[in-house]
Amino acid sequence: MEERVVLVDENDAELGVLEKQRAHTEGRLHRALSVFVVNGEGQMLLQRRAASKYHSPGQWTNTCCSHPRPGEPVDAAARRRLREEMGFQCEMEPAFTFVYRAPVGQGLVEHEFDHVFLGRWEGEPAPDPGEVDGWRWASPEQVADEVAADPAAFTPWFRIVLARPEWARAVSRFVASASAG
Repeated sequence: MEERVVLVDENDAELGVLEKQRAHTEGRLHRALSVFVVNGEGQMLLQRRAASKYHSPGQWTNTCCSHPRPGEPVDAAARRRLREEMGFQCEMEPAFTFVYRAPVGQGLVEHEFDHVFLGRWEGEPAPDPGEVDGWRWASPEQVADEVAADPAAFTPWFRIVLARPEWARAVSRFVASASAG
């Protein structure tokens, strides 16, 4: 089955659909999602993208990232892809949205209206080896140090999210509310 993405404008209004590879070749703005899962210690669950991925193979990134299918609500897509990629489910909530454009190699461009979700979970994932080559829990401070030391080891969108002021505010609120609850 041909994978398609939802093309959107800068306000996330739908403009149509396009084959996923073509959207990345042409750098067309499309809807995406990024899931960040944290544990009770405030550590983030990171994944290393499988070597077989068509872009950004072997790079570390957030827990799960993907695209909703045409007609699929973004929150439903986030739950589906977390289960498919990492092999578990958890409650999550929308954190913020933003638009970015970043080259990802092989002449491909990620130009996404990204919906960022935060979830809390404890345990060991059972990732799909076609999607994920490795995983680990890491503190935000450890991740920041690693990104500063070797940015190429991390996906462009992951680095962009971590640098956004909305990220720091959202994760602080989320961790505080999870600790209080």
